[in-house]
Amino acid sequence: MLNALEVFTTVVVGVMVGVEFSVAFFVNPILAGLPGDNGLRGRTHGARLLGAVMPFWYIGSLVLAAVWAVAGWDHHGAGLVVTAAALLILSMVLSILLLVPINNRVKTWTADGLPADWKQQMNRWDRFHYVRVAMIIAAFTLLVAARA
Repeated sequence: MLNALEVFTTVVVGVMVGVEFSVAFFVNPILAGLPGDNGLRGRTHGARLLGAVMPFWYIGSLVLAAVWAVAGWDHHGAGLVVTAAALLILSMVLSILLLVPINNRVKTWTADGLPADWKQQMNRWDRFHYVRVAMIIAAFTLLVAARA
């Protein structure tokens, strides 16, 4: 049973890392290269869609890692799982304090009602997102190492 939990948790966190990595290094750069306000339209749609899904994914990943840490406390790698869970918590705190406020503004923007500093806000979101991606990659790596 613990083995299945370990695999499931690793897969859930790994897929989340893939989505967030893709947003950071592929989707947003592609959107930035589109002509006119098409990239902004894509980002506002993405802010609405992913903003609705990702909180559940992050919380679910954390719950799975916490259950793994508790269930496998006597097993090899428990410290790595606890550290991974701590990184997931830090990524959620970063998200709530820094990324979500920007995301909430972005999802209400229209081409006719953009703030003057919208590009700076997008760049700021991207920089924080890179930090979050690094945190969850580290968490995923620790979960993989805990299974070894």
